[in-house]
Amino acid sequence: MTTPIALLTDQDLLDEVLSAAAAADCPLSCAADVTALRSQWHNAPLVLLDPAAVSACLDAGLPRRQGVLVVHGGDPPWAPAVALGADGVLELPVEGRSLVSALADVGEGPPSDRGRVVAFVGGRGGAGASVLAVACGREAVAAGGEAMLVDCDPLGGGIDLALGAESDEGARWPGVHCSGGRVPMSALRAALPTSNSLSVLACDRAGPDPEPAAVAAVLDAGRRAGCTVVCDLPRHPTAAASAALDRTDLTVLVVPAEVRATAAASRVASRLLAQGRTTRLVVRGPSPGNLRAAEMAEVIGVPLLTQMRQEPGLDEVLERGRFPRNAKGPLATAARLVLKELRS
Repeated sequence: MTTPIALLTDQDLLDEVLSAAAAADCPLSCAADVTALRSQWHNAPLVLLDPAAVSACLDAGLPRRQGVLVVHGGDPPWAPAVALGADGVLELPVEGRSLVSALADVGEGPPSDRGRVVAFVGGRGGAGASVLAVACGREAVAAGGEAMLVDCDPLGGGIDLALGAESDEGARWPGVHCSGGRVPMSALRAALPTSNSLSVLACDRAGPDPEPAAVAAVLDAGRRAGCTVVCDLPRHPTAAASAALDRTDLTVLVVPAEVRATAAASRVASRLLAQGRTTRLVVRGPSPGNLRAAEMAEVIGVPLLTQMRQEPGLDEVLERGRFPRNAKGPLATAARLVLKELRS
């Protein structure tokens, strides 16, 4: 049996548990009585009981087992729960999020240790951070992994435009209804548009900005599922950007090889470094003044990851609603170096 089972005699608790199962996107079986529960007692990955059901299980002589949660409405049955070997006692609806997490772990399986989050920030406006973020997401998928591109820059025009996916069906940020807590990755996969197997969560060009709690929930869902989560962040600090940075394993600062861009990037870098972010520099050429990438890295104060040449025909391709597909081009090469650094 792969689904949790519940024996709940209290209708209010049953309603709360069913609501939590729906939020976790986890199927739930309900047993009519202890006799029906007995046949699935050993095989169910999780058993949910209310106080009356705990007493019935003890009276029926059901053995202790792991994976039993007892839910109650304010009067915790500690002694019977301990006697049955319950893993936890949860008060509903107060501890509803803990129940959602437990059910989601069953539905999605144990959290993966392969999930990573990388964020891209431009050293100045038009630095090319969004384009490199898209390339990174595409390369993560090309390498055989699952990736999700998350747009946290509401003034960027929508990152789906960079992919030519602005007309694709699926939810943008206003349609992702979560105020924090746990979001199942399966629900995001079903809701979001995809471009060449890359899930894309873009800002809406007319809708509200993403909320920090929602950003945190989406990034946590991707990490648990083993995704490479690629975030496109604004240069200016916002609450949503901070929520993303708090969950980021690597922040990539993209800077054109220009004097003014170097000066601007120094301010951005100082803010990131003050917050303790692991940051690497990608310098985008060509340089009108023959600036050297190593010198820029020293001035900015961020270790240099790579220097990237201009992608041939990039502006024209993007204007036509497409994205460069040259696997050996500068964008793809730089994206692979970012992914290697992310995994190191």
